[in-house]
Amino acid sequence: MISLSRGVKIILFLIFFVLFFEAGIFASYTIVTQQAPNPADLIEMQINGVASLFNLGPKIANQKNITILNENEVVDALKAKTGIDGINLDSLKAITYEDTSSDTINVNITAMGYKDSATGGGTGNSSGGPIVIKSNETYSITATAVGTPKYNGVTIDVNSIVITATRVLYNT
Repeated sequence: MISLSRGVKIILFLIFFVLFFEAGIFASYTIVTQQAPNPADLIEMQINGVASLFNLGPKIANQKNITILNENEVVDALKAKTGIDGINLDSLKAITYEDTSSDTINVNITAMGYKDSATGGGTGNSSGGPIVIKSNETYSITATAVGTPKYNGVTIDVNSIVITATRVLYNT
């Protein structure tokens, strides 16, 4: 009869445990997705999960608030792309997660806007239609753009502005 040392028994137990665990992962993947598992992707997923538990993955970059140097052009572009009547210049903010020493950076822009409340009537009410006065609407605008970093801020390329969200915040 072969007598195994205590260390060899523990190592064999761990090997069988890992094999049993992996077989369970592959079987459950097959049952859930009804597809053959890709071993490389499953193992990479497990490694990423364990690494995230120990905080071994890449660190999340901190956001940087940056000054928009061409505010008026950005406001005009935002008004044109959203169809609102005005932007509160004090609420216009830009942030980036990228290194500002690059030639160009991606910028997230947020602003508050409003839409006028009077509609209809025409010039001097020549159309004879009624003037409808409705409540003011306040909007939150979120956009992305490409900017060129400068010494004291960033110049936004207004042609690169893409509106990602326009939300009605307040309807009085």
